[in-house]
Amino acid sequence: MNMGKISAKYGALLALVALLCTAISSGIYFLTKGKIDEAIAKQQQELLAQVLPSNYYDNDIMANCEVSPSREIDKICTALLQGNINAYVVEATAPDGYSGNIRLLFGMTTGGEILGVRVLEHKETPGLGDKIETRISHWILSFNHKKISQDNLQDWAVKKDGGKFDQFAGATITPRAIVNQVKRSALEILNTQK
Repeated sequence: MNMGKISAKYGALLALVALLCTAISSGIYFLTKGKIDEAIAKQQQELLAQVLPSNYYDNDIMANCEVSPSREIDKICTALLQGNINAYVVEATAPDGYSGNIRLLFGMTTGGEILGVRVLEHKETPGLGDKIETRISHWILSFNHKKISQDNLQDWAVKKDGGKFDQFAGATITPRAIVNQVKRSALEILNTQK
């Protein structure tokens, strides 16, 4: 048998296998896409409820979001109550975590009250810096109902830096990054409202 015919035969077989794999992958994608989208939407709604109680808005917040041109805020969603701006849901990234970026979600009233903060994504050290997750520690809940204003900026730091927020033993960088990012983002929103 000629080497050219063997190569052509195996090439055609390889192309057939690749086509079959692509068809199967595409079929699975289209069969599961709806369920994946539903799961993502459900997870977004659960996180939203953790940072912004439902009595603060009567609009579809997720449909009222915009990407921010700011370097402090990634995305900001406006919560309306009876047609008036009542609160915000903010996605921001703290660039100075111990192991890199920490993506945050927080809710805030127009008066500067932080309603809740959650970590969306991080690469902090397991068993140490990951205490920012609610499944491991309640530390992140210390932001709930804290107000930020020009008069109390010194309080918005970890205790090691003279502020009111606890840090973890041996892990000051992670809490510092989160406190500082919430403070920077909240101040930007408050200053924009003026």
